[in-house]
Amino acid sequence: MELNRKLKMGMVGGGKDAFIGAVHRNAALMDGKVELIAGALSSDPEKAKASSRDLLISDERSYGTWQEMADQESKLPEGERIDFVSIVTPNFMHFPIAKGFAEAGINVICDKPMTYTLQEAKDLVAIIDNSGVIFALTHNYTGYPMVKQARHMVRTGEIGDILKIVVEYPQGWLMTALEEEGQKQASWRTDPKRSGVSNCIGDIGSHCENLAHYITGLEITEMCADLKSILNRPLDNDGNILLHFEKEACGILYASQFSAGEENNLRIRVYGTRGALEWHQEEPNTLWFRTNEGPAQLYRRGNGYLCDAAQRATRLPPGHPEAFIEAFANVYANATDAIRAKILGQEPDELVLDFPTVIDGARGLAFIESAVESNQSDQKWYAMKAFK
Repeated sequence: MELNRKLKMGMVGGGKDAFIGAVHRNAALMDGKVELIAGALSSDPEKAKASSRDLLISDERSYGTWQEMADQESKLPEGERIDFVSIVTPNFMHFPIAKGFAEAGINVICDKPMTYTLQEAKDLVAIIDNSGVIFALTHNYTGYPMVKQARHMVRTGEIGDILKIVVEYPQGWLMTALEEEGQKQASWRTDPKRSGVSNCIGDIGSHCENLAHYITGLEITEMCADLKSILNRPLDNDGNILLHFEKEACGILYASQFSAGEENNLRIRVYGTRGALEWHQEEPNTLWFRTNEGPAQLYRRGNGYLCDAAQRATRLPPGHPEAFIEAFANVYANATDAIRAKILGQEPDELVLDFPTVIDGARGLAFIESAVESNQSDQKWYAMKAFK
């Protein structure tokens, strides 16, 4: 049985001048199975209404606050109200908004990091469990086909037992004081009141942690973190972290926002007893597999030899590049397929459920807070905080 209509989407945040809101909208609408019908697109009610008009959202579904949106939408009959809300606000607002919509029975897709604090993350885990709604976290790098292929190859033992994980994400965009020039992204990300206890590790370092866990399935057990900031900023702009994982694997995580000349140079290497994998976000359609016994093998997106999850995440034939927004769209595609299954009373399969959840969000906050506390501690090895 198929749902004979598009899913109805609402959005909180992501109005005029917002970067990530447009990415989420493009991703959600890419496959033609979702329509954006409601929004509370700014904390400024006038800006929210103007942003809604720009996106052709009707006046009656344009809300001045997220509270009004949750209240009014939840009173509408199923099939008329929004099926899910996308939360694309600064970090400090994620928890109250997710809590409000989940308790109103509305499914939630939220940008990362999931909450402002680890305690909020733990609370949200319980709220989502009790509400029964679908919750997805947009760690979009999990949506790349070749990341899914890497995960498949690790999980099926092709590289053997994991010995070492090296993951890095250097950027150069905060080399100068953009926040003093009114640059919106820099202004809130460098502000502890809106960003949380960390900037760099909370923003891009959390992607590194999530990518390492998604591909390998291994949990971090302890770490030794060295965080740094420049320009007298109150939050970190750089982090270098030694990691111990379960099953005696070790690792290195490096994230930076003042590495001159770097754009979004996310890269992961996973070394096992039988071989190694390497994936590079700026060349996302390629996955390298290496061993000591022969030449390196190059896997390419779109080919029939890839696993089912990689095939499901592929829209174009080989040689036609797919990248950032398509990866975002894959997270949305799986999450919204899970929402459709819920509406129809069906049980989604493993491929549909392949998206980051509230537990991944809690793990991310545990990592962020552990890294900050490790940096402040005299201990060489600092235990990863519990998240469930």
